[in-house]
Amino acid sequence: MSGCETMEKLAMKRVDDFRLRLGKQELVPIVVGGMGVDISTAELALEAARLGGIGHISDAMVPTVSDRRFNTKYVKNKLRQYKFNVANTEKAVVQFDLGLLVEATALHVGRTMEAKRGDGLVFINCMEKLTMNAPRETLRARLKAALDSGIDGITLAAGLHLGSFALIEDHPRFRDVKLGIIVSSLRALQLFLKKSARTGRLPDYVVIEGPLAGGHLGFGMDWAKYDLASIVIEIRDWMKAEHLDIPLIPAGGIFTGTDAVTFMEMGAAAVQVATRFTVSNECGLPEDVQQEYFKAGETDIEVNTISPTGYPMRMLKNSPAIGSGIRPNCEAFGYLLDSTGSCQYIEAYNREVALHPDAKKVKVMDKTCLCTHMRNFECWTCGHYTYRLKDTTRRNEDGSYRLLSAEHIFHDYQFSTDNKVALPD
Repeated sequence: MSGCETMEKLAMKRVDDFRLRLGKQELVPIVVGGMGVDISTAELALEAARLGGIGHISDAMVPTVSDRRFNTKYVKNKLRQYKFNVANTEKAVVQFDLGLLVEATALHVGRTMEAKRGDGLVFINCMEKLTMNAPRETLRARLKAALDSGIDGITLAAGLHLGSFALIEDHPRFRDVKLGIIVSSLRALQLFLKKSARTGRLPDYVVIEGPLAGGHLGFGMDWAKYDLASIVIEIRDWMKAEHLDIPLIPAGGIFTGTDAVTFMEMGAAAVQVATRFTVSNECGLPEDVQQEYFKAGETDIEVNTISPTGYPMRMLKNSPAIGSGIRPNCEAFGYLLDSTGSCQYIEAYNREVALHPDAKKVKVMDKTCLCTHMRNFECWTCGHYTYRLKDTTRRNEDGSYRLLSAEHIFHDYQFSTDNKVALPD
């Protein structure tokens, strides 16, 4: 068969020609990624599960999510408790109540799982970089609460997670629940497997996130030197040599069903996608922000280093979070405080205040208060191909772009061929 014939055959294959096997379960090999804060809503995750795939919710800032969705008062009460410390530059005193953190996680996960329909699964994305002034304790609480509340699986994200399996190895569901890890290199996967080996358990799947993904990246500012396909091949070949049979799930820059098929033909078990779902009805972004995603051109997207986590982030250049100099809101939030109560944004903010003592408001260009701006949907993280979203829908009479149903997007990935994208009726 010639090269042209091979490409033509590949172009006519569909994602629906493949299945993801996790244990005894067969699934449509489409995973909707876990975008926080509540961008990947329960409604979006539940649609993916109803359609036979895997949907994610996120546990990022889950007390805030609970307040918004269930009218709880976790944030208000935490701010009231620590209001005495608002003007203090030292934040070590600001601690999360582990019992309330468990309660908020259980509420979010439990309500989601109660509403689940269909043959798919609902996972939760759990970020190690949410250090919360007590990294191990808060991570353990979030993981165990999700397990207790019946989550189908946990995807370990934003960190190496070298000790995360050990935090939950005594949980009765540890051997049965689906557990996976997001990595961006073979080295990261090797470290995770080595450190987790003593628990006697392998991950059920590995998400390989490439440099074109949205939000935090597992690369430095030299991200453009890397490509997802090469990383997938390197990990695939190493796992084969090590006789490891763990499903691989590429992510980042997979915009069409044909893109997905290309990876499935390389040996991937499924694909993880997210950017196209940011403009779905079920997504948590406000509609005015979704219109900004539609309007974006290729040059309107950047990778910067304003995140206090230390990871580069991809976002729209006109994100209100960029250059904002709001006072740190750690007493209400504080999700990125490290074990000493420090955060890179606090340091940057205090520096600018000291340099401009008479200013009523300062601008902080090098870092942002990620907690506040993610909570307010003002940090517009996005994938590299966000500028193509406008080509997936139609214009309304007023010039705005029509939002899509998650079902439409999911089915376009599942059934499309020849690099085509189906427009809504």
